[in-house]
Amino acid sequence: MKKQLIPQRLVQSLLGCALLVSTAVSTAASAAIQAQPLTLNKVMSDPDWIGNAPENAYWHSDGQSIYYQQKLVGNKEKAWYQLDLTSKQTKKLSDKELLERDGSNGVLSQNKLLKAYNLNGDLYVRYLESGEVRQLTKTLENEGTPIFIGNQSVAYRQGNSFYSINLNDGLISHLVDVRLEENPDKEQEKSFLDEQQTRYFDYIRQQQEQREHDKKRKQQIAESSERDAPQPWYLGKDKEIRTLSLSPNGRYVIVGTYDKSDKTGKSDNMPRFVTEDGYVENQEVRALVGTYEPRHETLHLLDLQTREQFELSYEDLPYIEDDPLADIKRDTARRQDKKYEAHEGIRNVSIFNWGSDRGLQWSPDGNNALFMLFSADNKDRWIATIDFDDKELENQHHMRDKAWINDWNFNDFGWINNKSIYYTSEESGFSHLYTKTLNRSADALTKGRYVVDSVNLSPDNKFFYYRANKKHPGIFEVYRVAVDGGESQAVTNLGGLNDYTLSPDGSQLIIEHSEATRPADLYLVSAKGGEATQLTDTVSDEFKSVNWTQPEYVEIPSRDVDMPIHARLYKPADFDAERAEQYPAVIFIHGAGYLQNAHQGWSLYFREFMFHSFLTQQGYVVLDIDYRGSANYGRDWRTAIYRRMGTPEVVDLQDGANWMASNVNVDRRKVGIYGGSYGGFLTFMGLFTAPDEFAAGASLRPVTDWAHYNHGYTSNILNTPEVDPVAYERSSPIEFAEGLNKPLLIAHGMVDDNVFFKDTVRLVQRLIELEKTEYFETAIYPIEPHGFTEPSSWLDEYKRIYYLFERHLK
Repeated sequence: MKKQLIPQRLVQSLLGCALLVSTAVSTAASAAIQAQPLTLNKVMSDPDWIGNAPENAYWHSDGQSIYYQQKLVGNKEKAWYQLDLTSKQTKKLSDKELLERDGSNGVLSQNKLLKAYNLNGDLYVRYLESGEVRQLTKTLENEGTPIFIGNQSVAYRQGNSFYSINLNDGLISHLVDVRLEENPDKEQEKSFLDEQQTRYFDYIRQQQEQREHDKKRKQQIAESSERDAPQPWYLGKDKEIRTLSLSPNGRYVIVGTYDKSDKTGKSDNMPRFVTEDGYVENQEVRALVGTYEPRHETLHLLDLQTREQFELSYEDLPYIEDDPLADIKRDTARRQDKKYEAHEGIRNVSIFNWGSDRGLQWSPDGNNALFMLFSADNKDRWIATIDFDDKELENQHHMRDKAWINDWNFNDFGWINNKSIYYTSEESGFSHLYTKTLNRSADALTKGRYVVDSVNLSPDNKFFYYRANKKHPGIFEVYRVAVDGGESQAVTNLGGLNDYTLSPDGSQLIIEHSEATRPADLYLVSAKGGEATQLTDTVSDEFKSVNWTQPEYVEIPSRDVDMPIHARLYKPADFDAERAEQYPAVIFIHGAGYLQNAHQGWSLYFREFMFHSFLTQQGYVVLDIDYRGSANYGRDWRTAIYRRMGTPEVVDLQDGANWMASNVNVDRRKVGIYGGSYGGFLTFMGLFTAPDEFAAGASLRPVTDWAHYNHGYTSNILNTPEVDPVAYERSSPIEFAEGLNKPLLIAHGMVDDNVFFKDTVRLVQRLIELEKTEYFETAIYPIEPHGFTEPSSWLDEYKRIYYLFERHLK
């Protein structure tokens, strides 16, 4: 006899009675819980009720106050606030004050007396001793990337040009004019007919002579007039600009270009069914992995002083012509009965540019540049400078990973002075900080089984500040270490997660601190360490009144590797390890793959955190697991999934389920799994490849076939379908759909431009053809993207997940 689809007691509980947070031991705590009952409606409602955490905090130039943003309640707008560190008073900035506030993206003059910054597309300069602010531009264009040339001139980029403003007289000069055109003055090779025309006709000769005369006179006038526009730099009409950077001494420009002829892949299409006019709209979305060749960036160096223009050669970079995929390509050719064709020439390379322009750093004096370069096949990273004599790149550090180079994190680098650099690298197996004098060996400033990120150099160049999880993989504190080396010093000792922003004078830090049951707030701490002072308290009283289930942090033995699997464990408040009736359990599988969720701070999955508290009140044990492939556990943990996504992770899920059965009185037959995105993918892999291990699962916004995902993410881990079809076949759930024999909920937004709704459609068709009707159900959300935006959709989805577990785990 089948169970009722939605038990009546659930309907009464969800729609009528409040579902309470677990009863605390003390009567007072119990009374507080009764005052703030927890329901699914509350958990999935607009998160404004939690309190909106401060965001994007930065220092005022004088170091006496800070700015931060905070979302307004009931509105998507984020307001700006200024907090005075002496009085501890906070004010919301008016529209006028918004336009007058200090900029967050400023650069200092060489004498450290002025700061130039971009605000709302215009340029400003602040005189630091007086606090006076001067607006330099007021245009409809964006004057970006301000650079001081000396102390009295601010350069900026506009389009494909650079201009400078003289702070003494306000004169604007056109410094650099880069054009994607053929040079009209370039002498063309003459044909037989050209020569014949010139030889026959005086008129033709006179026209040619006059043009040459006019050209020379124009050059003479330009050279004699400082106010004349610069001569253009022509790169050719078949190029497009990716990188454009002016040196701080105003002498050099680096231009990175792509060929326009590069194939960028066929875009897919996504229909929108709920529209304002009632007609279906079609949106063009990204291409699929492997449907185009990643582009090669050609680097041009322009010398504004000598008017020399040359291309920087990659040829002396180590292993630049090596093909690390040769063995896989050879094996694929053999399997397909084709001839293997070896790679020839340098591989495609580009400047690292993951969400910023930090892949190119000029030396302080502007006489050299530091590049971080990635190979298009994801196997190599180079840090290089310029060899001006040979017009080529000179390698300073090279790292190869036979799986893939981490392009999500651990790529901090920069100049210490004109002769020394720093960088982070996973070469030891964990991300650590290194320093290096150019063309000499490197020194490691940090060592150990922990990761270092968010490296910043102090204003006086004496210390590096960084975050690291030294205490525990899930605790990130802030540390500092002398540039010359020595023992690191802890700056914070707050537990949880901590990020930081160093003050302009390097004496203090703003700390963004969060804990597992408390969202982030801002704190202030001395750069030398010590007790931190809380600056903001943005968590609502309503949220504080709820007695959230505090997770335990557990280490689960792995059957495969000599490292534990870290996880959060949520247990009912009245948990009884000796209870005769064993507990049902749910394993939450985080998304992204390369993400950490078993940390001890506030989670990006805050709704899931609240849902897990709710589940414990319904008698479930919940395990939130950082399976292999998760972040911040070292290189080997990250790359364990190379060419076999879904295999080691499912083993880790099984180890987690077995551990709960052995250690927390869980009924091994009543373990369900759920997750979204990568977590949805792993839910499929768990139910399809190990169906006897899990009782039910909910797969949300899931990847079903990796050949349909994006290039950047997927090619890192699986290479491309043409190069490595075996990796795709053993990693895609649609290949294993026949294994489904347990209840499955599939939920997906129809306007998901990350993991396309098409993924779910294709898998559902496969399940229909496999006659799996009794095992799966599908929930669609017509207006939702990858991350849901409407509380009603969140509530509907999580009610369905809850109903699934109630039906099949109890």
